[in-house]
Amino acid sequence: MKLETRSDKVTLGMVGIGYWGPNLLRNFTQLDKCWMKICCDIDEKSLKNVQSQYPGIKTTKQYSDLIDDPEIQAIIISAPAIKHYEFAKLAIQNNKHVFVEKPLTLNIPDAEDLVRLAKEKNVKLMVGHLMEYHPAIEKLKQMIQNNELGEIYYIYSQRVNLGRIRKDENALWSLAPHDISIIMYLLESEPVMVNAIGKSYIQDGIEDVAFLNMTFPNNIMAHVQLSWLDPHKIRMTTIVGSKKMAVFNDMDTSEMIKVYDKGVENNSSPGSFGESLVLRFGDVVVPYIKMVEPLRLECQHFIDCIINDKQPRSDGIDGLKVVKVLHSAQKSLKNGGIPIPVGE
Repeated sequence: MKLETRSDKVTLGMVGIGYWGPNLLRNFTQLDKCWMKICCDIDEKSLKNVQSQYPGIKTTKQYSDLIDDPEIQAIIISAPAIKHYEFAKLAIQNNKHVFVEKPLTLNIPDAEDLVRLAKEKNVKLMVGHLMEYHPAIEKLKQMIQNNELGEIYYIYSQRVNLGRIRKDENALWSLAPHDISIIMYLLESEPVMVNAIGKSYIQDGIEDVAFLNMTFPNNIMAHVQLSWLDPHKIRMTTIVGSKKMAVFNDMDTSEMIKVYDKGVENNSSPGSFGESLVLRFGDVVVPYIKMVEPLRLECQHFIDCIINDKQPRSDGIDGLKVVKVLHSAQKSLKNGGIPIPVGE
């Protein structure tokens, strides 16, 4: 069922315009099929910034102003993660579509509740798994689907930088949702087992550094390095397959993906008494990526799903899957890195 409105535009409200919110606001205000009516934040400076840059948008410190407005059809939630469940639940209960930044919630029961409510109310629930909308990630997914890399052996990611240091969540919950969603999206699979280790150096009890290992079906391993206490800014994912290997470097806009024709071949002959393993070194190919800002594609996708009554790619179920991995990883982190089945 398609959206029917007099203006044919989706009316939006937004809560949380501090750090990441301005980027979402910029993209949503530049889309043709929606208009932002109200922005909400408790910080006066943030509200004044909106007023100066977008004089046509109302501002408020009361989230109820968004909930009670019958014109607002969808709410964008970019508030701290601890408020995601509360804000999203209120919006869904009042029959409003919801876009909520990652992670969906901070525990499994809350995520399950939002998924159930969204289905019950027949509204869209979309989670900001930004990297699933990245053209380079889409290219990698196509390569895997076309068997260009062969059998996938393992994947590893690095997401490190100096900052931004959070006070309300550790590096695992702040950074890992990107890489967990990337890897699950590429493999079209969920990990069955995880383990994680980390340390708190800056703030007591809040890990600044974490190393996450995930075991997937078909003997595929994945590893993620996470830190906001590192001299380098690295956003990189490496995929090792039986035919080729691919590296995605989000910091290199000119050569975002490199495909290495490298591998190991077994050249043993029938009847031989041992295997002859040969290293293969071939060309390095840089495929063309038609680059569009991933955040623009993500925001456009949310509006398209509302107008055309489609299920979002990164829907509530996708968000729940990531929360389950994070929950088990956190449990492992607090228990010395022991392996934990996903969902336990």
